[in-house]
Amino acid sequence: MAFRINLTPGAAEDLDYFDAYAQRIIMSAIRIYLMHAANVQTKRRKRLGSNPIAPWELKSDKYRIFYDIIDDTVDILAIGYKEHNELFIRGRKVSI
Repeated sequence: MAFRINLTPGAAEDLDYFDAYAQRIIMSAIRIYLMHAANVQTKRRKRLGSNPIAPWELKSDKYRIFYDIIDDTVDILAIGYKEHNELFIRGRKVSI
């Protein structure tokens, strides 16, 4: 099943935080791993338990893409990065 990708305004601002190189990595991961089978758990995609950010997470290198699936649309809700075991969104530490 093919999914449509919707980048929310907040996620677009998160993406703008990164330099062009990181943006290419993130957008490439979204196209490769979320356009098809976004609802199937893999080593890169996992369903999160109770989480205030989003019900799904995609890992690509140190970057984390948080998303939700509604019908045939993947809504990208937030984009951040991990340093060690800490998550940062727009440079601010976030607890999940």
